[in-house]
Amino acid sequence: MLPPFPTDFPPRMTFRRISIIAAAVLLFGALAVTTARAQSTVGDFTLKTAANADVSLSSYAKSKAVVVVFVNPTCAFSKLYQNRLNELKSRYGSRGVEFLFINAPINLEASAETDVEKLKVKTTGTELAYLTDEDHKASTLLGATKTPEAFLLVPAGNGFVVRYKGAIDDNAQVESYVKEQYLALALDNILAGKPAGVTDKRAAGCLIKKF
Repeated sequence: MLPPFPTDFPPRMTFRRISIIAAAVLLFGALAVTTARAQSTVGDFTLKTAANADVSLSSYAKSKAVVVVFVNPTCAFSKLYQNRLNELKSRYGSRGVEFLFINAPINLEASAETDVEKLKVKTTGTELAYLTDEDHKASTLLGATKTPEAFLLVPAGNGFVVRYKGAIDDNAQVESYVKEQYLALALDNILAGKPAGVTDKRAAGCLIKKF
């Protein structure tokens, strides 16, 4: 006579355990997708200086990191960050970090919805050294959508890996109210040989004009 068919098949595997395992698989899958997005590889692109000289991303392959920031001198949000960006460049430039400030065209009609002109903007110090992305390759490769929006790149193989992208900090309008400095924290972690920590934060600013 054949033995009775087990009623708890598979043995010792309850539906609760199956659910826990399934949830863990989904969680690790989501983390893997997020990490892959934050660490996408970027190829080379070339920018123009004010003197019409070429500046390629690959020329900074020996730098510890490259911070690419899309800005626009007519965007109030960019003006609000001018001093902060100059300070970041001064603080991290001596530690092997290069800063590239790309002057990106903005969609004035779409940006008007944010009432950027109503912001009270006071800037001091030197203006940023703007670069031009003539063929819009840099903004396309990095997926930039606003000004200002920052991308922290680290040399890897024949290209660069994006370790952080998005907002510079958590308060675009009032510098004195900033509590979390996303870009600075990511830079500190990368320079210390650690993961960036937060890898993606939604930027607030003027919409970049698409061509």
